[in-house]
Amino acid sequence: MRVGVDVGGTHTDAVVIDNDQLLAAHKTLTTGDIASGVLGAVNEVLKQAGVAPGAVRMMNLGTTQFTNAVVERRRLSPIAAIRIGAQSSSALPVAAKWPDDLREVVLGQPDLAGGLFVDGGTEYDGKPIVALDGDALDEAVERIARSGVSTVAVTSVFATTDASAEREAAARLNARIPGVRVALSHQLGHLGLYQRENATLLNASLLPLADEVVSAFEQAFAALSMRCPFFISQNDGTLMAAAFARAYPVFTFSSGPTNSMRGALWLARHGDAMVVDVGGTTCDIGMLVDGFPRPSGSAVRVGGVLTNFRMPDVLAVALGGGSRVSAEGHQVGPGSVGRELRSRALVFGGSELTATDIGAAQGWIEIGDRACVAHLPKALLEAASRVMRERLELHVDQMKTNPAPLPLVVVGGGAFLVPDGLAGVSQTLRPRDGAVANAIGAALGQIGGEAQSVYVASRRPREQALAAVKDEAIGRAIQAGARQGTVDVVEVGEVPLSYSDEPGGTLHARAVGDADLDRVAGASGEDAR
Repeated sequence: MRVGVDVGGTHTDAVVIDNDQLLAAHKTLTTGDIASGVLGAVNEVLKQAGVAPGAVRMMNLGTTQFTNAVVERRRLSPIAAIRIGAQSSSALPVAAKWPDDLREVVLGQPDLAGGLFVDGGTEYDGKPIVALDGDALDEAVERIARSGVSTVAVTSVFATTDASAEREAAARLNARIPGVRVALSHQLGHLGLYQRENATLLNASLLPLADEVVSAFEQAFAALSMRCPFFISQNDGTLMAAAFARAYPVFTFSSGPTNSMRGALWLARHGDAMVVDVGGTTCDIGMLVDGFPRPSGSAVRVGGVLTNFRMPDVLAVALGGGSRVSAEGHQVGPGSVGRELRSRALVFGGSELTATDIGAAQGWIEIGDRACVAHLPKALLEAASRVMRERLELHVDQMKTNPAPLPLVVVGGGAFLVPDGLAGVSQTLRPRDGAVANAIGAALGQIGGEAQSVYVASRRPREQALAAVKDEAIGRAIQAGARQGTVDVVEVGEVPLSYSDEPGGTLHARAVGDADLDRVAGASGEDAR
């Protein structure tokens, strides 16, 4: 028995699934106090299913709280930054090109602003640039200790090839500063120094909030007499144990759209397909490949910051059920009434014209009081409908990798806004219970891990490097909560080194496995730190 919950900006959805069967679903407005809203949704869906809390074996949650913290610049903690590789990277400031307000919140400590640079690091093939400057590292650690800052981000040049310098820095920080929290870049991002460091800085700044959020949910579920393991959705559609999420909150960015795509796949029982998830404010468009969201091939910006950790290739379009419509119908969005739809939309007796009003007036959905929108002019309805269709066709085509028509799975509470017969679509699938596809995707997730490495053939044969990166991905999946013996490598990628005279490349592997419920249930939050 699994419970899946997805907390979005407008709605919180919960489902109960047992043996590949959806037993109950519930959708409610998201509350300002996220935990209480989740509790209410879980309580309601368990009642509908007739399931006792103690019978739940696995609780999976998708949340946007960490994304929102970065976007809104709230609940972030001040940190210190150490970069190892001063002689080769000092021309690139720490947090370069960050929005000023975010840099001030995260790296505004006067004594530590701009980051602390230490000689060391390696070339792409693992050769040392220079030896790690132990004295400079000790001096940096001492400055951090004197500042009172207790969370540190450590980034070393080409740490994904050789992470020994980052581990040495963590050891010295832990020895000097009791209780210090340390984020290491080789555990978070890929090769590029700038984007990998950005991901590490954001992760470090979110660590105290991750403790707070995970603890709040654990206490809330305990209040419902739920004793099952608790997992959180990752960006790539897999799960991680809640204790693991305390150390890697950035891995939850974009988990909402990813959950919707996974849930859409399960509901539609279709292989590769396009997916459109229409919510209250936006619709997310992505593509499923072999059952998982297609990963982004380029750097992804979060809260104005460029990162390169694993993220799905999802296009967010400002079109949802709450999108405001202009008086003539020629503009739909980007503004939205969001969670206030039921008090502000015309069809609910409000005064603002929204996309939901257009759908109700056109007869696409039975909602509210249709008499409230009966006066809308035909020209307005046709204009707004045309604007929405053209925008959807444009962005669906933008996300395709070839011109061949593909199936389109439409889910989400605003699915009625997507018309049949869009250009470039072979068939439109509208699965039953598509309105809670995101919660279903959260409930169904497996545990995942990912690894990346560089090899140069003269120093390490490709086969040896490939075996190592696969083993590392499997190990990370097990660390995230997967059961040994169930983990398989599901994706391997290789990109040749374009800047090397020797044969070599960048290797990437992703592994997934079943949750080890007994081990995770017995683990404490300290295990993942």
